Amino acid sequence: MENLTAQQRRFIELAITKNDDVFVANSIIDFPKSINFPTRRGYEQAIISNGTLVNVVSKGYGHLPNQNFFGEVERQLNEANIGYVKKSINREDRSFSVDYILNDESLLINVNGNNDKLLPMLSFTTSYDGSVKTSGSFGVFRQICSNGLHGTKMIVGFSVKKRGNVASIILPKIDELIALFIENEYYTISRKFEVLAEKQITDVKEFVKMVATDLNLFQFEASATNSEPSLNARLVIDTITKEQRILGIEKPTLWLGYNAFNELIHDKLKKTFDQQKALDSKVFEHILEMA
Repeated sequence: MENLTAQQRRFIELAITKNDDVFVANSIIDFPKSINFPTRRGYEQAIISNGTLVNVVSKGYGHLPNQNFFGEVERQLNEANIGYVKKSINREDRSFSVDYILNDESLLINVNGNNDKLLPMLSFTTSYDGSVKTSGSFGVFRQICSNGLHGTKMIVGFSVKKRGNVASIILPKIDELIALFIENEYYTISRKFEVLAEKQITDVKEFVKMVATDLNLFQFEASATNSEPSLNARLVIDTITKEQRILGIEKPTLWLGYNAFNELIHDKLKKTFDQQKALDSKVFEHILEMA
């Protein structure tokens, strides 16, 4: 794939403010032996991550180390000569997310000609404590907010191979998956983004209140006796205003509204990675109906 220019790549790297180490030391041990006590059935093994016990599982459980999961994804990307910029999140050495943003200039999209740049990305999540399922999907990375947009439907299928109590993944050819996503969904969903960008918001506060209330995301009012916007509501409103100013747009749009909610979901609300993706898609579909 043709790489982005050094300036464009640097722009993405600067936009990514968080890049955690997901390849922390981890192991699976005999739990009864480690505590010198018998345990009931289903509690035979313990998962240790970065020196901390994070889960107790059955003897039939196959532990999938991040080195075998994200490591295999990166091996295939590198082997296929696919350039990428990585955004990784490690939550207390228990749950992990890595986005691989494809730095291919031919795939760069500008939403509505407003210098609002998008690139396709691969998004993978897993956990050692069972809080997040091991999964992969495609998404879209938006440079201005550094967040991934998860309104896409295409998942990355893979199988898990177990040897003893340690597992590894078997991925289909990742370059073929990427080509399939680009051909079938990337430009289709980008056209939906354009539809949102063409629809103006007449009253930002009412828009935020409507979406937050309809989807039960958060309480719009500060309290029962204070009708002013709550902290979460103000964050969404302020993000819309900020991006409108940055992009030099005369009126706020549903596109800015969707992205403001996206930023709140991924940066502020206390949700698992799975819950974030599900909420993201739900908000996207709801706001798209408004267009």
